Amino acid sequence: MLHYILRRSAVGLLMLLALTVLIFGMLRLAPGDPIDAYINPSVPMSASDLGALRVRLGLDQPLPVQYFAWLGAAVTGDFGYSIQRGGEPVLPLVLGRIGPTILLMFSGLLIATVAGIAAGIISAVRRNQPTDVGLSVLAFVGISSPAFLTALLGLYIFAVMLRWAPAGGMLTPGAPFSLTDLLAHLILPASLLAIGHGALIMRYMRSSLLEVLSQDYVRTARAKGVTEFWVIVKHAVRNALLPVITLIGSTIGIAIGGAIFIESIFDWPGMGLLMVNAVLRRDYPVIMCATLLTGACVIIVNLLTDIAYAAVDPRIKVA
Repeated sequence: MLHYILRRSAVGLLMLLALTVLIFGMLRLAPGDPIDAYINPSVPMSASDLGALRVRLGLDQPLPVQYFAWLGAAVTGDFGYSIQRGGEPVLPLVLGRIGPTILLMFSGLLIATVAGIAAGIISAVRRNQPTDVGLSVLAFVGISSPAFLTALLGLYIFAVMLRWAPAGGMLTPGAPFSLTDLLAHLILPASLLAIGHGALIMRYMRSSLLEVLSQDYVRTARAKGVTEFWVIVKHAVRNALLPVITLIGSTIGIAIGGAIFIESIFDWPGMGLLMVNAVLRRDYPVIMCATLLTGACVIIVNLLTDIAYAAVDPRIKVA
């Protein structure tokens, strides 16, 4: 098991290193000059001033030199200063937004996991019945619907038309903090974020459970007189959850992408909203830091998922 963990950790580090190259390369090779983001268009600058600024920022160096300088600073936690926020250090700015994003993302995944597994079990048990058909149609719609469209429709229906939930934000402005207020603002965006993931989990759970229910040991349990309820709960569901565990871990990256749309639409003060604003304002240090930390989180979660899967199914360690 230790050898497997070390091997997967090494792969994760290589992926993280490749991610740093990709992030740096995409932003440096993007159209336009990175120095333009540091210049106020209303204040003219001479060629000598531009050259001095380029030297101070290290933009006069070859790209490999710039990359290793940035990587070395990033390893020590120095991601520079925000261009559009008055020179505020980037790392504390980004870390301050991680909490709301984690709250939104994992609340959505929790709702998706519980609802998806429950719906998958019901759909498999009632195979080819109206309940199964209805749940399958809903799952197809949920998987096919873009996150931004789902968020906009949910906002309009439940917040604007029905007024069942606040239209945006994380807390009521000017009101003292309360858990009830936080949950009232959280439930709608988290539920909308959960739709696509819950539908995908439901389909995986249904397929996996149907496969398990056809196994010989399940038939043996039924032949021994075990009730159908205990056959499903004790013998089938546990083994059917193995591929679902992997799926849940692999959807973390997708959930982060969906959270960006949700945060932008609901004005949720998380890292997704920060990244969108940074892209619009060409705040390169914030973009690079937020993207790197997001990718690192995805890699770590996938690593933990692989380890959990290996702990549940020893065959994985041999593969």
